[in-house]
Amino acid sequence: MKFISTWSVRPGASKEAVSRFLAGQAAMPPGVKLLGRWHKTDSSGGYSLVESDNPIALFEGSAAWMDVLEIHSSLVIEDAEVGPVLAKLHGK
Repeated sequence: MKFISTWSVRPGASKEAVSRFLAGQAAMPPGVKLLGRWHKTDSSGGYSLVESDNPIALFEGSAAWMDVLEIHSSLVIEDAEVGPVLAKLHGK
């Protein structure tokens, strides 16, 4: 399963968040594969796309940052998977 997460730096936490990131602490936990990570140009946060069949591992990765980041994650589905469902629902 693929999950997209948005994250923003909590007020007053940017120095700590940058320190952890530069120290290599942004690696995904076992069971979560990072597919891409993008940072906003204003340094306020960013986006990551991960793949995992273990939502507990995804939670573990987010929980490790909850004191410095606000993170929102959603399960996402690709066009190729959605197309047949939409065609079936709309009789095409």
